Amino acid sequence: MTQNLTEFSKQLHVAEENLKQFMQDFDLDISDCLSPNLNITQNFEKFATENQEFLKKYDEDLRIQKSAGDIAEKIHQPADKVERLIQKRFPNVYENGIFKSSVSTFGIDYRLGGNYQFVYDYFGNKTVLQHRDFIGYRDLFFYITDMLEPFINPEESDNWGIQKAAGILVYGPPGSGKIFWARRIARMIDFQFYEVRKGQLKSIFTDDAKVNFEHYLSEMFKKSDIVLFIENFDEIMMQRTENQSSHPEYEDVKESIFHNIEKFEKEHLLMIGSAKELAGIESEMLAPGRFDVLIPIFPPNRSERAEMLLFNMTRNLRDDATLLKILKDNHAHEIPFWQETADKMRVFSNTMIMDFTQSLKKRIRSLYQKNNTESVIINQGLLDLSLKESASKLTGEYLNNVQQFLTEVSANAYDRFASRIEMLKDELDSYRATEEPTRSIGFHPNEN
Repeated sequence: MTQNLTEFSKQLHVAEENLKQFMQDFDLDISDCLSPNLNITQNFEKFATENQEFLKKYDEDLRIQKSAGDIAEKIHQPADKVERLIQKRFPNVYENGIFKSSVSTFGIDYRLGGNYQFVYDYFGNKTVLQHRDFIGYRDLFFYITDMLEPFINPEESDNWGIQKAAGILVYGPPGSGKIFWARRIARMIDFQFYEVRKGQLKSIFTDDAKVNFEHYLSEMFKKSDIVLFIENFDEIMMQRTENQSSHPEYEDVKESIFHNIEKFEKEHLLMIGSAKELAGIESEMLAPGRFDVLIPIFPPNRSERAEMLLFNMTRNLRDDATLLKILKDNHAHEIPFWQETADKMRVFSNTMIMDFTQSLKKRIRSLYQKNNTESVIINQGLLDLSLKESASKLTGEYLNNVQQFLTEVSANAYDRFASRIEMLKDELDSYRATEEPTRSIGFHPNEN
């Protein structure tokens, strides 16, 4: 009988949060450990059951406050080397030399070359990219599962009096994958996913009757266990000005959501809004019991970009596909080939990465057809041309969106995403204009 992670952690006598951190410390693919509906996989159950004593030691270690020196002594590594790694991976953990939040001695040892092959032996080869549910984002995945606890474990939630969310806001720069994560949330809680179309936000008159979003919402209430996704939620729910709504065409939608939001839980409806930024959204809409669950959606980091490049280049290819043969001849069917390109894609969104791979595929195909040979060399010039083309969306406006996102996620969830936030800040700073230091952010709306 399959179990969810909460049940399994109790059986192991290992804290659930520490099992989650174990998966992150050792870079385990989520799809190797958990099914889409968050039950544990057979492979992870076998590993954890047969290595329960190791996981208990890991669990105990996380509960102990310790300094970099304590860890260095235990794993026989220089203290300064250990401290640099901790500061890079966990920039918010220090308080008077002792960790404010737990850092795993085993995780640090693994990062510094410790041999933990026995962990991976249970999973065989890492799940191939094409078969994964998603790439990377372990920290975001577990953050979301925490936010969805009342849906995933209702009995545990009742134990603590934690209510289900009526509304969730996923926010982040354009192209970062907000609709992907909204769909993922629906799968996690086993709800049907519905996307509200633009036409459903407008009021129309038919046979002398007015049909508006209120009518659409009442039809949705007749269904059960649904996620209702609304894009551009920040525009729809923009703060009213002194005289009128900033977007009067959405006034009926706004009023309908305000009027019905208390019914959402009773009617088994979860609304997810997508926003580029939180600033400007009607403050009442973000009040407790409304859209008070905020989930930041980040652009991919460097390692995730490399995996996404390979994933998108090989996606949907037959085993005998010409492109796959060309990729193999260039060693481009492996992640190391893409790491240098990924490094150049600082703050690129998921969409920009897809644009790059589409551009590169077309260029490779063109060379193949021109020369009538599979001996196509994927050289730096070819990569740079596609990089330049895909960077057309890297405008000043987009960079300002990233800056605003960093400000908001730092205020809302720095403790959970400190490492990711600091890496994104560093990448963004590489684009910052230095010739005009008086700019508040440093990016012209139309500059590339």
